[in-house]
Amino acid sequence: MKSLPDLFQRNRAWSRARTDADPKFFQRLVSQQAPRYLWVGCSDSRVPANEIVDLLPGELFVHRNVANVVVHTDLNCLSVVQYAVDVLKVEHIMIVGHYGCGGVQAAWFGKPLGLIDNWLRHVQDVAGRHEAFLANAPSDAWRTDRLCELNVIEQAVNLCRATVVQDTWRRGHKLTVHGWVYGLHDGLLRDLGFSPATADEVAEHYAAAVKAVESGATATAQKSPA
Repeated sequence: MKSLPDLFQRNRAWSRARTDADPKFFQRLVSQQAPRYLWVGCSDSRVPANEIVDLLPGELFVHRNVANVVVHTDLNCLSVVQYAVDVLKVEHIMIVGHYGCGGVQAAWFGKPLGLIDNWLRHVQDVAGRHEAFLANAPSDAWRTDRLCELNVIEQAVNLCRATVVQDTWRRGHKLTVHGWVYGLHDGLLRDLGFSPATADEVAEHYAAAVKAVESGATATAQKSPA
C-alpha cells in the first residue's frame, strides 16, 4: 500500500509555514477549543467551511454530510449538535447548502448512485413537498438551485425540531439556527432568511424563507449579491 508521501510533505510544509507566520499558533490550538458557531454543511470538497467565513481552526465546529441533511435518526449529526450546544456552548448553528450540489441534483433527477440513494431520499422528500413549485421551473439549473435552497430550509426546520435544540430553547439558553447557501461560482454566502432564536419563531421564519424562494427573491440575490 502506498503511503501518499506527497500529502505528508504538504503537511510538513503547511506546519512550517504556519509556525513561521505565528510561532504560538499550535500552542494556542492545543490549549483551547471555544467556537461560537456550528456549521452543518455538505461534504463537497469545494466547500471548505473555515475558509469561506475566514475563521481559524478552533473557531468553527463542523459537521458535514452529503447534501447537508439533518434527520432525527442520524445520531452522528445530532451528537455533534448536542456536544456543540451543551459542552462548547455555541450560540449559532448554520445549515449551509451550496448551489451545484451533486447530491441535490442526483436526488432530483433520480440518477442511481448506489447505497447513497437511500440517504438522498430525504432530499427527494423535500422535492416532493414542493413539487408544484419546482415543476414550473424555467430550467433544470434554476430548479435544482431552488431545491438546494429549499433543502437547506427544510433541514434547518428539522434541526429546530430536534430534542437537543428544543431543550436548549426551553432552558432559555441563547441559540439561533440559520439557513444559508453558498455559491461555488462566486464564493459568496447567501442568507435565506431563516434564523429563529426560539421555538415560537420557527413557523414564521419557515413561511417567510419559503415565500422568498418561491417569489424568486433568492434567484435575484444569486445573480446580484449584496
